[in-house]
Amino acid sequence: MTTHEFYMKRCIELAKNGLGTTYANPLVGSVIVHEGKIIGEGWHKKAGEPHAEVHAVNSVKDKSLLKEATIYVSLEPCSHFGKTPPCCDLIITKEIPNVVVGTVDPFARVAGKGIKKLVESGKNVIVGVLEDECNELNKRFFTFHQKKRPYIILKWAETADGFIAPVSKEEKSPVWITNPYSRQLVHKWRTEEQAILVGTTTVLEDNPRLDARDFYGNNPVRIVLDKSGKISENYYVQNNLQKTIFITESENYTTTENCIYENAIFDSQLISKICIILYKNEIQSVIIEGGSKTLQSFINIKLWDEARVFIGQTTFQNGTTAPIISGNLVASFDIMGDKLKIFKNYD
Repeated sequence: MTTHEFYMKRCIELAKNGLGTTYANPLVGSVIVHEGKIIGEGWHKKAGEPHAEVHAVNSVKDKSLLKEATIYVSLEPCSHFGKTPPCCDLIITKEIPNVVVGTVDPFARVAGKGIKKLVESGKNVIVGVLEDECNELNKRFFTFHQKKRPYIILKWAETADGFIAPVSKEEKSPVWITNPYSRQLVHKWRTEEQAILVGTTTVLEDNPRLDARDFYGNNPVRIVLDKSGKISENYYVQNNLQKTIFITESENYTTTENCIYENAIFDSQLISKICIILYKNEIQSVIIEGGSKTLQSFINIKLWDEARVFIGQTTFQNGTTAPIISGNLVASFDIMGDKLKIFKNYD
């Protein structure tokens, strides 16, 4: 590992502290180095608040060292006025001579302009250090801006014999396939992603809350497919405690601040329409939690980025068959007896 890679790795570690809190902004970490020693570091914590470079500069005790320092940043410094001033101007004003950038920002208002401004001001700029890792860090932000849709994560739990639900349930509550540790991990994921989507059948059968009550952090936006308005006020998704977007063919509804209705025809193009609706509502990432029909619909048209599949130790013998996926297996973990497999879609 080179010196530049070492410090960029630290930028990435810092940036991950903002996962789930920076939407609609990207994850960014920054480190300032003087004569082989880190003298300042920071990360972007929340949209509208100071960027990573600002926190890094402010953390430097002896500001005179900045004129001989190198600033590392995982994503190209911004060059435009948004809710905060341009970070390029800060670097230029503080006379930091060397700038090392992980990857270029695809956001149209930046997109190379920050690097160009720094070079034109006489800074020594290096771009592309741990570029793949920096791109992976902001896979949500990049997918949203480059593909005009959210980063799509499929998630389900299946039994050891390949079922996601039994033949019948005695009451309207989930039948647990995985252990409490796996379920808590799912709630952690809910704090990290911007939204979670389920179909009508899942709501009617399980009455899920779709929140992150078992982990500290933000609740996701709930996305609910309800073609004909079957989901009554008796279900948790109608409780107005967190923002919920209902996608429906019905026009008999009233939109409120926390309850938004979007119209779509439930035909063969529904999945693409869902992506358009989520993009319009500035949703950068979404977990698709099922059921099987909804999940398989995304898989069949290859409109997904990542799949997280739990395999529990339970068996049902019969029931609803788990989705069939043909992605690339990139990782596998043991969670106290449960198996977790991570797939990526490179198509």
